[in-house]
Amino acid sequence: MVGIGRDEYTGRVVATSGGFLYEHLAAELGQAIDRGALRAGDRLPSVRRFAQERSVSVATVLEAYMRLENAGLIEVRPKSGHFVRRRSALIAEPRRPRSCSTPSRVTVSDAYTKILAAMRDPEMLPLGCATVDQAFLPIQALNRLVIQVTREMTTIGARYEGPPGLVTLRRQVARRAVEAGVALGENDLCTTIGATEALSLALRAVARPGDVIAVESPAYFGVLQTIEGLGMRALEVPANPRTGLDVTAFEDTLRQQPVRALVVTPTVSNPLGSVMPDEERERLVRIARRYDLPIIEDDVYAELVFDGSRPRPLRAFAGPSEDSHVLLIGSVSKTLAPGYRVGWVAGGRWHDQILRFQFSHTLACPALPGMAVAEFLASGGYDRHLRRLRAALAGNIERYRETIATEFPEGTRVSSPLGGFVLWIELPPGVDALQLHEQALRHRVVVAPGPLFSARQRFTNFIRISAGAPWSERFAEGLRTLARLSARE
Repeated sequence: MVGIGRDEYTGRVVATSGGFLYEHLAAELGQAIDRGALRAGDRLPSVRRFAQERSVSVATVLEAYMRLENAGLIEVRPKSGHFVRRRSALIAEPRRPRSCSTPSRVTVSDAYTKILAAMRDPEMLPLGCATVDQAFLPIQALNRLVIQVTREMTTIGARYEGPPGLVTLRRQVARRAVEAGVALGENDLCTTIGATEALSLALRAVARPGDVIAVESPAYFGVLQTIEGLGMRALEVPANPRTGLDVTAFEDTLRQQPVRALVVTPTVSNPLGSVMPDEERERLVRIARRYDLPIIEDDVYAELVFDGSRPRPLRAFAGPSEDSHVLLIGSVSKTLAPGYRVGWVAGGRWHDQILRFQFSHTLACPALPGMAVAEFLASGGYDRHLRRLRAALAGNIERYRETIATEFPEGTRVSSPLGGFVLWIELPPGVDALQLHEQALRHRVVVAPGPLFSARQRFTNFIRISAGAPWSERFAEGLRTLARLSARE
């Protein structure tokens, strides 16, 4: 007879001497799971059927399944049966960073330019680029709308579509904002060339060079780059992998030193994929109002919460639109068409300043892509597309986490995002993310190293990867390559 146990060093299921028949069955199934003969999500035979196949009692099979369940290898789904458990459910999430008490000048790593260059090289595996693959996007439908709009409006392009921008687009964005709980009208919005311009305009409206801007940590490196370009300083506030910005730590920061504004992504942050609870959103808005502090809310991932919910933006808790201290930023770059560069900002009390800055900076937004997006939003096709996209991305994230859980070296931690398509990975101590980035490039794999996500170049053993492309053996091999390189560091 044999029993079920685990190797002290590898953690794999092994047979042990002695034991009862149910232990023998449990060890056999456990080894099949470890070898991959039974994969995550596979349904095990029903208790009665397995008992018949092995000529054992139902009680013996039940005991074997219970042993596997206690070992974390299988799970029971009510009215469905026993299934091989996804190992990604067992892998720990990255640790919350320490608080940072002093602001700093921002210096974005040169790795950023290499990531951008890799986006244009089809031979590179784009694990470092936070974009959705065209296979998941309705590009052909949008392009047909562009042709239709061009035919119907023969004078398009004959005049500037100056601030606040295309009225049909603003109307559709305002309609969706109202559905999300934000009382916005078309006149509260200004269209922009993507969310990047919206962020730059918002920061210019509320702050000046040298001012301190609070950011969640880790922070999207595009935010840090914009702060750097405007000559401002960043102060990092720790974020929780599940609930986002630590509001208590943020309030402590405000008591200790002057901060000019906060940039935050409460719904599906990049790179954590966290979602701030409603009570914390309301609390954050109250704190900011007490200190008369502008909040720039990045809402670009809000439509990608996996369960289809649409959390209310901070702006929904912030009072009348014309006097709001929350500037709300959005775009379709993460959900619909990154190349169309269609974004917007609801500037609240800084609305007029934003219009003036945009007029002097870019004069106007391209009309044609904005018209196509407005038509797509009005048609109802956007919501159908989002349902399919969320399901595809959730499946991708689970596959990536599963591979990381089984292939990466012991001590690896990975985020469990509630939406979006990026994963934040904490590698074992001693792994240098910048060196790993360079080594991976030589294998034609692109990752975003952790120091990019910190003004102070922290997160030296972290990387962010994107799961925005359809799963394939090529991506599986890319992850295995990263695993091998990480193990050698």
